[in-house]
Amino acid sequence: MMETVTAIFGEGTELSTTQMCSRAFVIFFVALALIRISGRRSFSMRSAFDNIITLLLGAVLSRVVYGASAFIPTVSACLLIVLLHRLFAWLSINDHMLGRVIKGEKILIYENGVVNQRNLHRSLMSEKDLFEAVRLKINTESLTDVDKIYCERNGEVSVLKKILTSGT
Repeated sequence: MMETVTAIFGEGTELSTTQMCSRAFVIFFVALALIRISGRRSFSMRSAFDNIITLLLGAVLSRVVYGASAFIPTVSACLLIVLLHRLFAWLSINDHMLGRVIKGEKILIYENGVVNQRNLHRSLMSEKDLFEAVRLKINTESLTDVDKIYCERNGEVSVLKKILTSGT
């Protein structure tokens, strides 16, 4: 039995193309299971907190494919990463301070007709970047109809239009 497994998956770093492909096939499903355990937010929100799981899983799981690390310890380490991500995401739901530390907070860039230069720079944006976001979000180059602009926790820019009131 072990001889068959070794023939299919190989040992060490001297792997044939077929053995690496066999490992990649299995790791694909392991990664899929880990992503399902991690939850939807880890691959959709794209905050620094969420991106870390993508980077770590890719880096660590790739080591199994090319034979640099043993299968079970590597997958176990990845499971720990996924469980830590899920735990901290769950804890940050109810703890605002922990949420700020882990996920960050939105940064107000524009309000009442004024661009907050300090926050713009804190967001690592230029005014050209700001106007690009306005064009992409609300299809205009003017800020006259804009109430507020934020750099969100995931790095996206959100543009809130002014609420127009009727004169009746």
